[in-house]
Amino acid sequence: MNKKKLSVQSVVAIGIGTAILFLLKRWVSIPTGIPNTNIDTSYGFLGFIAVLFGPVVGFFVGFFGHALSDFTQFGAPWWTWVFTTGLVGFALGFLKKYMKPEEGRFGKKKLIIYNIYQVIINVIGWLLIAPTGDVLIYSEPANKVYLQGIVSAISNSLSTGIIGTILLVVYASSKVKKGSLKKE
Repeated sequence: MNKKKLSVQSVVAIGIGTAILFLLKRWVSIPTGIPNTNIDTSYGFLGFIAVLFGPVVGFFVGFFGHALSDFTQFGAPWWTWVFTTGLVGFALGFLKKYMKPEEGRFGKKKLIIYNIYQVIINVIGWLLIAPTGDVLIYSEPANKVYLQGIVSAISNSLSTGIIGTILLVVYASSKVKKGSLKKE
């Protein structure tokens, strides 16, 4: 029986990524004025790490990082939003096969695709999944959680777009372009 296992690199990426995501969520976010809703710099990092390491790493970094942040900040994780962060990381991880920043090429076309895709994922996650989960599981008032969802969809799309794009471009530019070295 051939079971796929996580590589050592993926496990290390999950550990380090979780720690960084936790720190960003916990201490590098800007309150929006909407209760429990921030402009969260961690989503730019989540987009970056998910594109580098794929969906499984993206899911676990998002899930564990958000859970740790909620636990240390509020005493208990808000599971619908923790799970949604994991799903966002998972979905963004599917860009790994297309984006390939490790090859040193990250042009306008890839940036446009990354940003259209991440906006769609953030809207689905924060406008649909997380608030609907709050209403169904926690019996939260719909007007409150959908307002939080709208603000989160916008701010997380901006964070993922701006910070994630910068990180991906800088990372790609630090790599030798595939095929640029030729045998003499």
